[in-house]
Amino acid sequence: MQPNSEPNSTRASTLAFTAFGELLARIGHEPGNRARQRRRSPLRPRKLVPARSRMEARWLARVFGLVDIISVLLMAAPVTLARDLLTGVTWTLAAPIALRALGAYAFPRKLSLTRHLAIVGQALAIAAILATMASLTFNPLDARAALSLLGASGFVVALHAGWWKIIDHARRQGLLTPNVVIVGATANAQRLIEAAMRTGEVNVLGLFDDRLRRAPVNILGVPLLGDTDALLHHRLAPYIDRVVIAITASAEARVNELVDKLGVLPHPLNLFVDGGTPDEDDATLARIAAGAEHPLSGWSDLRRRRVLAKRVLDLTLAVIGLAAASPIMLAIALAVKLDSPGPVFFRQRRHGFNNEEFLVWKFRSMRQEAADAQAARQIRAGDDRVTRVGRFIRRTSLDELPQLLNVLRGEMSIVGPRPHAVGMKTAGVESAKLVAEYAHRHRMKPGLTGWAAIKGSRGPVDTPECVRRRVALDVEYIERQSFWLDLYIILMTVPCLLGDRSTVR
Repeated sequence: MQPNSEPNSTRASTLAFTAFGELLARIGHEPGNRARQRRRSPLRPRKLVPARSRMEARWLARVFGLVDIISVLLMAAPVTLARDLLTGVTWTLAAPIALRALGAYAFPRKLSLTRHLAIVGQALAIAAILATMASLTFNPLDARAALSLLGASGFVVALHAGWWKIIDHARRQGLLTPNVVIVGATANAQRLIEAAMRTGEVNVLGLFDDRLRRAPVNILGVPLLGDTDALLHHRLAPYIDRVVIAITASAEARVNELVDKLGVLPHPLNLFVDGGTPDEDDATLARIAAGAEHPLSGWSDLRRRRVLAKRVLDLTLAVIGLAAASPIMLAIALAVKLDSPGPVFFRQRRHGFNNEEFLVWKFRSMRQEAADAQAARQIRAGDDRVTRVGRFIRRTSLDELPQLLNVLRGEMSIVGPRPHAVGMKTAGVESAKLVAEYAHRHRMKPGLTGWAAIKGSRGPVDTPECVRRRVALDVEYIERQSFWLDLYIILMTVPCLLGDRSTVR
């Protein structure tokens, strides 16, 4: 034995302790495992925000630009109308163009407030120079006009200080930076994580790899959370915006296999390809964050605009609906309270967008002691659990009115797949296990009404055939969704419900 070597017993103990530590670190990727919960990615935000709440900086920038244009018009109006027409018009046109040309609406990450305001100042200085040159071409610049434009420029600078603060706050809250998980604990994954650390374009929540025995416990601190089977049901699912496959692009068969397997997820899939300098990796990551790099599945810019239009429609109809239905809701609440003991409302955990669980609100239609939060026993004709008032409000779907609050909160939409209870069973089997494409329903927010509802698939799904038909109609709607289709479904909902005397509700 060498003089500085440790005894065999000590070495054996050290190896055993190390192996045991690695075993504890690797086992149990299921939710709730304490060893796994203590491991947190350095690229995970301080607060996890559901993917449905994520905003896009470019849409905020467009709103900011519109407000700037309106502000410029209003601030330059006194100069244009009363003092110097040419100066006011030139500055009004030049200021917004210069702001956009110099990138005042880009709001890149790691850009300080001082630097951003310097860019705004440069743009406004260019606009002022152009306005002065235009004015001096015909007549001397009026001093009062110059002071007015100086005040207007100061107001625009103050606006942009506010815009920067809004963007910075939203990023800190996790509202603007997409969350991704990586499939494949590979060299490509390491390059992606390094790019994320440099740019901050995405938050990397964790890694998934089917080679658990060979994969590292973490890459640059980003933990291995399990295999791809674990990803399909992981507790982080509601907070994931994208799944990035980081295996070698030349392994085409493996990529196709993963796409087929992960295609049931409601999340868009992207491929991070081999090779590239750090700058190229950074640019690729920026495109992935925007959903434009090697999309294997996901939504186009057209679909994103449809989502925005859908949200505007939801908010408009929810506000109008709550205002119009308030007297009816008060009357129903009183009737429910007088009819049977128990709370007015019934709350139930249901699956929403990206598999997120949320509490859906309904007027209570069953006896309190017979409530079935897990929907283990679905409604049936002559169900003795339903109260007298409950039969009426279920038959007319008035029990669903409180879900307008879920729409306002962004958990639901007016039109979409109907939300099913978490753990709902059909013929004794969990409904989600009866159809491979079941999770496709969660690629869109659940709705008060939907394509399936007006096509006759309403009420309980008490047979496997009913589940398959419901899922097929929901997937068909998601693939066809548009503003006009939503309006058609809304208009058809009332006559379809009133004309349906056979469906149990």
